[in-house]
Amino acid sequence: MAQHVVAGLDGSPESLAAAEWAAEEALLRQAALRLVHAEEVAAGSAAPMVRPDVVRGWADGILAEAAQELRRRHPGLEISTRRLSGRPAAALAVDALDADLLVLGSRGLGAVLGFLVGSVGLATVGATERPVVLVRADDTRAGGAGRGGSGPYGEVLLGVDIHQSCEPLLAFAFEEAARRGCTLRVVHAWTLPPVFSYAPVLDPGIQLEVGGTVAQSLSDMLAPWRIKFPSVRITERPVIGPPARELVYAADNADLVIVGRRIRSSPLGAHIGHVAHAVIHHCVAPVAVVAHD
Repeated sequence: MAQHVVAGLDGSPESLAAAEWAAEEALLRQAALRLVHAEEVAAGSAAPMVRPDVVRGWADGILAEAAQELRRRHPGLEISTRRLSGRPAAALAVDALDADLLVLGSRGLGAVLGFLVGSVGLATVGATERPVVLVRADDTRAGGAGRGGSGPYGEVLLGVDIHQSCEPLLAFAFEEAARRGCTLRVVHAWTLPPVFSYAPVLDPGIQLEVGGTVAQSLSDMLAPWRIKFPSVRITERPVIGPPARELVYAADNADLVIVGRRIRSSPLGAHIGHVAHAVIHHCVAPVAVVAHD
């Protein structure tokens, strides 16, 4: 099956930044790029009805314009376009089933024609088991994929939980760092269990002892991946503090932040987790969310 990257477009600056990031990612992967637009007419909307042919013409226009600009910027890249229908999150998830990854803008128009409004973007992340990268338009640092630069690439930051099995997350992170030829920085944030609430006061060595065990567990988790990807430079750091806060702090110098999402079945729908939610909303760098068991 041919490799390809899917980018969602709604005409907003965020979706255009996502399309550019997706184009550079497709080149890194030696894959094709598919630009898609998901249209949905809001039921019961108070807004004046727009004729379907007008909506389709608008969608085709933004797809064609973006494809033309990306072909100009990346003449060797194979680009196709597709207009989707149905609820945006579901339509995007279905279209991404055969893709390497799905790339979206992290904010959208916030209007009838926009589909990358925060809640819908999060719903899309939860609706697919394919990796999803969320790109913001206000990441203006020089160099790197998705920001108009050709490299060199900055580091990839990976947040892991040593208490969970997360092979797809580790595979994605190591592959991304290998493609870019950059450093992979791995962070695991931890706190002392409640049973040790007063232990550091009574015995300062407790925190050092637990910290040493955490560091060893993190090293053991990464050991097989070091062997599999010998060319990837790795730095690993267990830090004390809430995972969401520590990852956001650590992301300042990252070109790509990678977090996991547990695949869960719930009558209330998909849940992406508070850590991924915080990183998506507070990191300026592109954020990849990778689903895993």
